[in-house]
Amino acid sequence: WLDNMVDLEPLIGPGPEPRSASGEALTRRQIAAGFSREDLDLLLDALVRDGKEAVGSMGDDAPPAVLSALPRPLAHYFRQNFSQVTNPPIDPLREAGAMSLKTRFKNLGNILAQEEAQTNVFVLDSPVLTNGMYERMLDTVGAGATTVIDCTYDVPADDARPGVALRQALDRIRDEAEAAARGGSALIVLTDERARADRLAVPMILATAGVHRRLTDQALRSFCSIVVRTAETLDPHGFAVLVGVGATTINAWLAQDLFQERLDRGLYPGLSLRDACLNYKAGIEAGLLKTIARKGISIISAYRGGCEFEVLGLSRALTAEFFPGAPSRISGIGLAGLEQAALKRHKMAWGEAQPVPSMGGFFKIRAGGEAHAH
Repeated sequence: WLDNMVDLEPLIGPGPEPRSASGEALTRRQIAAGFSREDLDLLLDALVRDGKEAVGSMGDDAPPAVLSALPRPLAHYFRQNFSQVTNPPIDPLREAGAMSLKTRFKNLGNILAQEEAQTNVFVLDSPVLTNGMYERMLDTVGAGATTVIDCTYDVPADDARPGVALRQALDRIRDEAEAAARGGSALIVLTDERARADRLAVPMILATAGVHRRLTDQALRSFCSIVVRTAETLDPHGFAVLVGVGATTINAWLAQDLFQERLDRGLYPGLSLRDACLNYKAGIEAGLLKTIARKGISIISAYRGGCEFEVLGLSRALTAEFFPGAPSRISGIGLAGLEQAALKRHKMAWGEAQPVPSMGGFFKIRAGGEAHAH
């Protein structure tokens, strides 16, 4: 059984790194995803330059996402849980040998079975994929074993009932994923890269959670893997939320396009594209190890789909449907509110002749930015 496991790492990376967007198109996608200049300067640059998360002071005097006057990423509605003990359950630095981000693909329905469908399993060192690794992985796995699902939908009309179009899109995505799993697809790819002026991206956390829950309820989840290709995540917390709601692997294609453009502009002197990609990947992986260590979890597969978060500001009905088991002590917005926030960002991105990203203000007080208590 072990002899037939295929190590994907030597086959798919590192290598050429394609780019999906540049110039004005990249700026519009950055605004639509909700990334400010501050996010790039403080979060992305630290990951790319040093391969580590940015370090900041303790304390958060910004309002919760549900109370903010500005549209915030969906990941901000999730707070990571941790084991409340006097010493850390696991030290991800000194006890790294006891931890692993290794990720298995394809049909994992019965690990004791000896037939080829069960023994030919792909293994990656971590769930973090660069753009090039994502494309090479699809080529390696094969088109016949892969189903790509478009996680975008037509921009609703101004007089449409809020949330209805998003609900229909989520239903379609779940139905397509179930049909793909029943049809024998070993890899189900959820992607929002087709978002444009007339197409709105479905919040990828919702899409991933919905597909994971549907396949689990239908006893199909262990027969396929969920690959997420998204523009809405940039930092380790975003990756952790996606893994926590069921993603097998994640490709943050927009984040890579953004730091590739910054690399071309000379903002990372002495750094090659290969090193920048490796640093970003290493920084995200270190953040994931730190996140699961807080719960005393040593392997990423034990964290996947566990919803080890407290939901803060999403309606309890939405939480029960997409994130069952996650506590929600403060209810809030539902699909209608999430769609309206996405539409607001979408209009800022595609409705302006000369789009300009926000300066930010979440980490540092800025005029027109996020409100702060102090």
